[in-house]
Amino acid sequence: MSDKIKVGVLGATGMVGQRYIKLLEDHPWFEVTYVAASPRSAGKLYKDAVSSRWLIGANIPAGVANLIVEDANDASKAIGKCKFVFSALEMGKDEIKALEKAYAAEGIPVVSNASANRWTEDVPMLIPEINFAHLDVIAEQKKHNGFENGFVAVKPNCSLQTYMMPLHALIQAGYPVKRMIVTTLQATSGAGYPGVPSFDMIDNIVPFIGGEEEKTEKECLKILGSVVDGKIQNAEYPIVSSTCTRVPVIDGHTACVSLEFDLPEDKKPSLEEIEKIWTSYTSVPQELNLPSAPKQPIVVRHEENRPQPRRDREEGNGMSCVIGRLRPCNVFDVKFVALSHNTKRGAAMGGILNAELLKAKGFFDF
Repeated sequence: MSDKIKVGVLGATGMVGQRYIKLLEDHPWFEVTYVAASPRSAGKLYKDAVSSRWLIGANIPAGVANLIVEDANDASKAIGKCKFVFSALEMGKDEIKALEKAYAAEGIPVVSNASANRWTEDVPMLIPEINFAHLDVIAEQKKHNGFENGFVAVKPNCSLQTYMMPLHALIQAGYPVKRMIVTTLQATSGAGYPGVPSFDMIDNIVPFIGGEEEKTEKECLKILGSVVDGKIQNAEYPIVSSTCTRVPVIDGHTACVSLEFDLPEDKKPSLEEIEKIWTSYTSVPQELNLPSAPKQPIVVRHEENRPQPRRDREEGNGMSCVIGRLRPCNVFDVKFVALSHNTKRGAAMGGILNAELLKAKGFFDF
């Protein structure tokens, strides 16, 4: 009998849900024993529910193929079948928020990929290398909602993953950032399936992604915030101005970043010092040797034409941030290009890393 922790996937038939199931196939700590989706898939074998729309370029994992798909709207169905669930739900935000709370109320922790609870004050929005201390709000979340074992933890928007670790590394090293201008070039997979129509993407760039600029400008402030009286208080800086675009790339979000330090001129770091900070950066996931954590979270390349999605998105098994073109900025202080894998670090594998951190910190010990 396996001694792995039994886990469930909500929204298991969707694109992100499928990626969770594939990434968890040989996970050393977790085993998928429960899958749930919309009522139209409920009652079917998982392999039949996704037979015509399996999007991950490999076979359906044998351990999941014959699981019966349950109705995700009924949280009680998961009781006794899994310790916690990954949420990859695709429905209205209010519906997701209510449903994730319903699972938590049943004593089932929710590790969510959805955006519905990102702005709930006592819900941590985690990038484990950065704001692991935000796990402290879970105790208040449980108390406030009357949860015994259940709780909700979420991951941030995928586009933030391109530059949040390098930003945090600089702040942690004593170089606070006051302002940033960010332009993202986001992959089509970030739009889900069926995603952006091919007629819009071939030979084209779409200079707008609904809601994305607001997320880019605001979510970083919660991630960099602090826990005060059982709630997360947002940071005041950096002030971010963003432009988010969709480009004809399958996987890999790129960001062009210019930043200004909140320091006198003679106290600002040199390019050499910035690179040293980035290449030496590690944090709690590396210290705990979490299975999905990259050994080197930030990778710096010196070629004048890197990073590139096709060449660099798999760095650190898709979990590293790859930076290139670090140079002076004529408007602010420095600028650079950063890349991360949006469907790994920015989606399912980022959620799995969150779960690994929660497990290592004892949040599933009940």
